[in-house]
Amino acid sequence: MKRGFLLGKFLPPHAGHVTLIRSAAALVDELTVLVCALPDDPIPGATRLEWMRQLFPDCRILLHEDAASPQQPDDHPRFWQIWTEIVRAHHPEPVDLLFAGEAYGAELARHLAAFFVPLGGRVLGADQRGLGGLSGSAVRDDWWGHWQWLPEPVRAHYSLSVVLHGVESVGKSTLADRLADHYSTVLVPEYGRAHCEAHGTDCREEDLTLIGLAQQAEIEAARPWCNRLLIADTDALMTAAWSQMMIGFVPDQLVCHRKADLYLMLAADVPFVDDGTRVFGEPRARARFDAVARDVLRLTRAPVVVIEGDYDARFESAVNAIDALVAERRGQGAATA
Repeated sequence: MKRGFLLGKFLPPHAGHVTLIRSAAALVDELTVLVCALPDDPIPGATRLEWMRQLFPDCRILLHEDAASPQQPDDHPRFWQIWTEIVRAHHPEPVDLLFAGEAYGAELARHLAAFFVPLGGRVLGADQRGLGGLSGSAVRDDWWGHWQWLPEPVRAHYSLSVVLHGVESVGKSTLADRLADHYSTVLVPEYGRAHCEAHGTDCREEDLTLIGLAQQAEIEAARPWCNRLLIADTDALMTAAWSQMMIGFVPDQLVCHRKADLYLMLAADVPFVDDGTRVFGEPRARARFDAVARDVLRLTRAPVVVIEGDYDARFESAVNAIDALVAERRGQGAATA
């Protein structure tokens, strides 16, 4: 059996890592990949370990996390001996081929009595505008600009989600579709509407819980396919407002989920249109529903921008709010890289 080994921070994994590991795996019978982490890394080691196991289910993926591990040869006089011991602790079997995308692999291979295989464009400084020029720090600095090089779980991590929130007949679906077209991205529609068209609007606790969980499941499943930004017609927080109105309380499952990066709270300042599936059209009921929907966002401390006015004004306000979110998050990436 021919055994291979490689290590890296994968902070985060990108296309350069993926091609390196897939190439290495094709050359050995068994490939071990060691994810190296520090406790204060901007992305936790356990998260990266899970990502790598998703990406490479046929490889042995292990985690080494130790604040005392030297990071550069100048950090410790026994740098190479320490890392040789670390590798052998995780890979007690002999290493036949040591893979690396950088020159350090030659020295590590020598200490492990392994054959060094220098894979990837970074070794030769090739393809600097593509795979050879990728680095974790560059991705963290501008994940938006490196989107095409991010594998599925990393896209799901970095993607920004915008959820439209508000009562019936305020134009959520129309605005969501327009925003998805404007940003050339995917739209997650409202599951609750499909559910009620199939089963009626007499929803009980189990119906409302399913509606909220199904909505969140669709959002998370769509994240890797969005173009950096995901637009959702609604999420489980709106289902929580529906629950308060319909059954008088909110099931815990409807507020225990990943919150959106921005909620656009559409005001109930446009005429109500009954399409046959709507419930709270009477003015007082609609006003109460609007107050409950706003309270859900306030109580869960969700990031919210209120959207008012006619449909064109709503679109303009929504775009301004989303553009501000993108600028803020891209700036945070540059500041923490």
